[in-house]
Amino acid sequence: MSHATYAAPNGPSHACDQIKVWDPLVRLFHWSLVAAFATAYVIEEDPLAVHVWAGYTVLALVAVRLLWGFLGPKYARFSDFVYRPQAISRYLRDALRARAPRHIGHSPAGGAMVLALLLIVTAIGVTGLALYGVEEHAGPLAWLMSGAPEAWEEGFEEVHEVLANLALALIILHVAGVVFTSLSHRENLVRAMVTGRKRSEAQ
Repeated sequence: MSHATYAAPNGPSHACDQIKVWDPLVRLFHWSLVAAFATAYVIEEDPLAVHVWAGYTVLALVAVRLLWGFLGPKYARFSDFVYRPQAISRYLRDALRARAPRHIGHSPAGGAMVLALLLIVTAIGVTGLALYGVEEHAGPLAWLMSGAPEAWEEGFEEVHEVLANLALALIILHVAGVVFTSLSHRENLVRAMVTGRKRSEAQ
């Protein structure tokens, strides 16, 4: 795996060139997923159609991102930010000591968070489809859920809710990590996900 593109921490952002890191599809995916998840989380049943279509949107976005993880440009590819567990733990240890290197793309911790969020929102979407099929006899899994016992509805509902709350906790952790890394390397990572640009190196 190629993970060598990084620079030393704590360089001033005004003293170096900007390079294109996040392509338009990655940025559109990121902010669209934020909007779709927030909509589904806030609007649960009233109206249910909004919640359902927000869920469909989340699953469609994840499908596109998975494909882009293999076909997209360098920093969008899984090969650029999927790290071994040892590398992730080493990065976290160095980050707590304010010694973690700056990465142009996703850091080991950032890459792990991307994978975790993709997995959990997919699980939320699938359990939501199952619940929709059992409860409303509608959706793409309705045929599979027809005739399911009542206990299944309660089970899917509970798992769906637990996963949604777990996803929210991961999102809060993700935001905290973004703020921490932005301060550590004196770089606005939120702005980078809007403009697609980051400084090329620390100076």
